[in-house]
Amino acid sequence: QVQLVESGGGLVQPGGSLRLSCAASRSLLTMNKMGWYRQAPGKQRELVATIASSGSPNYADSAKGRFTISADKAKNTVYLQMNSLKAEDTAVYFCNAVGIRSGSFFNAWGQGTQVTVSL
Repeated sequence: QVQLVESGGGLVQPGGSLRLSCAASRSLLTMNKMGWYRQAPGKQRELVATIASSGSPNYADSAKGRFTISADKAKNTVYLQMNSLKAEDTAVYFCNAVGIRSGSFFNAWGQGTQVTVSL
C-alpha cells in the first residue's frame, strides 16, 4: 500500500503563488497516474491536474495557464505549482495516486492540505 503526504498549503493573498508537495512512500514508477484534487466547503471534490507516468500533464480548465504539475521520480514527490491564485482556489487539496501493482489495482489518497486565498 502506498501512503501519500501533502504539504505546502497555507494562507496566500490573491495573485500570489504557492507550491504543494506530495511525498509518496513508494517509487513513482509503480504509479500509472498521479494527480491533485480539491474540495471546497459544500462542493464536490474536483480534479485539478494529473500527470501520467510518461510525464504528460492534464489540467482542469480552471487550472490551465496558472497551475503546473510536475514529478521528481528521484524524490518520490509530485508538485503542484500554483500561480495567480484566486479566492475561488480556496479548498483542501488532496494528492491521488492510481496504478497496478502485482496485478492488483490501487487508488491512494493523501490526508489533504488546506489552501486559503484571502486578504
